[in-house]
Amino acid sequence: MMQTYLTTAGLASRIPYDERTIREQLKNKLFVEGVHYIRPSGPRGRIVYIWEAIERDLLNGFQQVAAVAIPMASGGACRG
Repeated sequence: MMQTYLTTAGLASRIPYDERTIREQLKNKLFVEGVHYIRPSGPRGRIVYIWEAIERDLLNGFQQVAAVAIPMASGGACRG
């Protein structure tokens, strides 16, 4: 299966969110690493978003992704 990988700028052009909002809010609260984005190894590895996973969950409303998150005291979530 072919996957489309997008930078933050590329994702911002497809969904109605600013790059900064994606980096600071959506990446940690809505998108799950390994499902919606990957972080290539190396000190300068840029985050790459997987368009098909994001599109699928946008259409389904992210119910299943949110269900597996355990809220943490710091405001984050444990997903696994």
